[in-house]
Amino acid sequence: MPQLPPLGARVSLRYRLPADEARPFTDVIGHVEQVGPAVSVRTRHGEIVTIPGDDVVAFRVVPEQPVRVGAIRNLEHAAALAWPGTEQQWLDGWFLRFGGGATRRANSAVPLHFTSHAEIVAMAGHYAARGLPAVISAPDRLFRIPDGVPTDAENLVMTAEVEPGTAGEVTVSAVPDERWLTLYERDVPPPVLTAVVDGEVGFGALADAAVGRVAITEAPDGTRWAGVSAVHVVESARRQGLARRLCTGLLGWAGERGATRAYVQVVSDNEGARRLYEQMGFTLHHRSRYVRAEDLL
Repeated sequence: MPQLPPLGARVSLRYRLPADEARPFTDVIGHVEQVGPAVSVRTRHGEIVTIPGDDVVAFRVVPEQPVRVGAIRNLEHAAALAWPGTEQQWLDGWFLRFGGGATRRANSAVPLHFTSHAEIVAMAGHYAARGLPAVISAPDRLFRIPDGVPTDAENLVMTAEVEPGTAGEVTVSAVPDERWLTLYERDVPPPVLTAVVDGEVGFGALADAAVGRVAITEAPDGTRWAGVSAVHVVESARRQGLARRLCTGLLGWAGERGATRAYVQVVSDNEGARRLYEQMGFTLHHRSRYVRAEDLL
């Protein structure tokens, strides 16, 4: 069997058919979900094709299918509702989030429908009135950042299907308790963590060493998304598979509540997190960057 690419890669894979078939080989295109004695590939229709490893003849990595602008807009809408800060405001096609300065995500504006430069000026005024810098969370293809304008923290927005399941070994509660906050090791106020618009949020804990957050919100096209965030494993318990088990439980909990797709937002240089989610079957959907409004005015 040839060496296969990392889990989550999109491949065209050729494999051997049984001897009684009319042709000796066939191909499947999709994302690699399992590598071992058998190789599993998920097609774009959601079908899982499992091939004995000895029957794999060859493979090649193929580019991801282009993501439509509408799909980016729908996902960004759901993600904005899932981490909305403690105060929110719609301004034309922008979703403005205010969280008292706690986390950049909860204090940035998402341009879901950008039409004119005047919108940036108006948006910046709302942040100035609250004593906050005006920061734009700019998704690819929804908001073009001119060449030469400084940006920060490129995020990879990665997606996967949600399989029906349960939280299993992960304890999930509606609010983070004191132990959860201690294990999280970040100074984010509970009102920012628990905020969600028209959705449901859960806080998972595992083995008194790993915590994470999942929020279920609905996109305009009706898709129920589960957004996993705030995943943290205490240093003494790392490299034991706890992060994957935690995320699996969070997604199982979300699946029980009707979520059908999941996303994560990973800083592009966080190789560990990126590798974890690729191993769980997440693939790149689009990218997003932060840019200060003052650099555009």
